[in-house]
Amino acid sequence: MPGEAPLNESDDVPLSRLPVKGRVVCRGRIESVTYVPADQTAAFSAMVSDADPREPGAGAAAGPRGRLRVVWLGRRRVSGIEAGTEVRLKGMLSRVDGLPTMFNPRYEILSRQENE
Repeated sequence: MPGEAPLNESDDVPLSRLPVKGRVVCRGRIESVTYVPADQTAAFSAMVSDADPREPGAGAAAGPRGRLRVVWLGRRRVSGIEAGTEVRLKGMLSRVDGLPTMFNPRYEILSRQENE
């Protein structure tokens, strides 16, 4: 968007420490994506976590793993958003069914898993 500063790594909030609501910048890895059937209202969602269980130190000793649901309304697919992709997200945070949720966030793809 014109006039909007780029996402800054120093602003990132760990998913395990997200506030209850408000504007946040965070980063994590896409765990899974959900597609809705063609006969339902278009929405594309993904679950994001702040730790990759395959990385050393990311297990139980590293503390609770934060999770975030991200939903793009009116979209059936979001380019580049797939399981294994690391992303930085910026948007308004709310709680839906007790889970931190961000609707239609701004996003930046940081990396992708190869051979997956």
